[in-house]
Amino acid sequence: MSQSSFLNRQGLHLRPDPARVIVRPFKPATEPRDLNPTDKMRANHIVERVLALNSEAVAAQLADVLDNFEGRHRNLLETFEARADDMEDAFATHGAFSKTQRQLIGAYFLSEYSFEASALFNPSIVPHPDQSGAPEGGKRFIISLRAIGEGHVSSLTFRTGTIAADGSLAVDPTARLASLPRISHRASGPDGDRVELTFRSEEDLSERVIFPVTESQSNGIEDARFVQFSDGDRKTYYATYTAYSGRAIRSELIETSDFMSFRLTSLRGAAAHNKGMALFPRKIGGSYAMIARQDNENLYLVYSDDLSTWEGGRALLKPQFPWEFVQIGNCGSPIELDEGWLLLTHGVGPVRKYSIGAALLDKRDPSRVLARSSEPLLRPEPSEREGYVPNVVYTCGAMRHNDQIILPYAVSDTFSSFATIRISALMEAMRR
Repeated sequence: MSQSSFLNRQGLHLRPDPARVIVRPFKPATEPRDLNPTDKMRANHIVERVLALNSEAVAAQLADVLDNFEGRHRNLLETFEARADDMEDAFATHGAFSKTQRQLIGAYFLSEYSFEASALFNPSIVPHPDQSGAPEGGKRFIISLRAIGEGHVSSLTFRTGTIAADGSLAVDPTARLASLPRISHRASGPDGDRVELTFRSEEDLSERVIFPVTESQSNGIEDARFVQFSDGDRKTYYATYTAYSGRAIRSELIETSDFMSFRLTSLRGAAAHNKGMALFPRKIGGSYAMIARQDNENLYLVYSDDLSTWEGGRALLKPQFPWEFVQIGNCGSPIELDEGWLLLTHGVGPVRKYSIGAALLDKRDPSRVLARSSEPLLRPEPSEREGYVPNVVYTCGAMRHNDQIILPYAVSDTFSSFATIRISALMEAMRR
């Protein structure tokens, strides 16, 4: 199967930019972990030192902070005050802070974080919910990306762009600033976590960063697989992702309709205890359906009635060809074609080389495999072998546009690129 017959790599790259920074909570107030007694003692020492300054010194210190950082972030004084409010439970009993004292104290419990300094990879792509301004015969899209910064902490960031009628791609300029959302609701219970996040409308989509906010996510929100889900006339964007606490992983779900407000919830059931789940873009036979990999080696088809609980499932695909003998996994949600469901897969072969393949599933009964690629659709080129994790190409989701699949993919866990695949030629090339 010759890649050149159906695949075209695009000369378009998304690379990590260490100049893009957010402000996040800083030790001794590490979040989302609860404060321990030593943290609280150190925090109160900081407060005591600030309160020992006279009002002129406090104002001068705050002015110096603003002079250094104000052009790098939105609404810094508001952020400082909010951080001081968040810390209030850790503070010993004290008199009322002046406004300036509160702002300066809040600044001491924040730090800048270059969230994509190390990597910008594992993208997924979906149609933009607002298609105004799309080129004639084309489409606007949203790319989600996994960003990695100091300490190998993963967060979720976005880009927008356009597809022309002929399939050529353009990515919009990235905003200079980056912003975290406001937590509008948070709850934990026996069924897991539920967090609702809201960004400001004036913040460009490329400015919005979803950073870990719960204990289960504390070391990363990894590999979001976004899909536009249709339920009648209603369209919702869902993404499964891996929450990593530093000790354990589990699958969780993001829901949004506008990429401004997001709901993050835990998934339950045996299938959710691993990574790499991908939701079908509509119900199958009245049930939600997911591709999962609960045994670290094979792919399973799992159904659910409520979108939250994923049990059991049946084996769908097992390693068959040499380039995938180690393990296989999905590369995003299945894509609906006239011929069936196109499922992009990844395979791990000799020397831990990751390649991207595909399978075609029956549209009515996805447990039936109609065709499968015997050779990879995409494998690391010589120019794509070097990076944080060598010899890897990987994607978290593609989308259809006319007779093409638009495939964003990661290169060696470092940066992201794009390819387009002609559907008709791919169907001819796949092994039946």
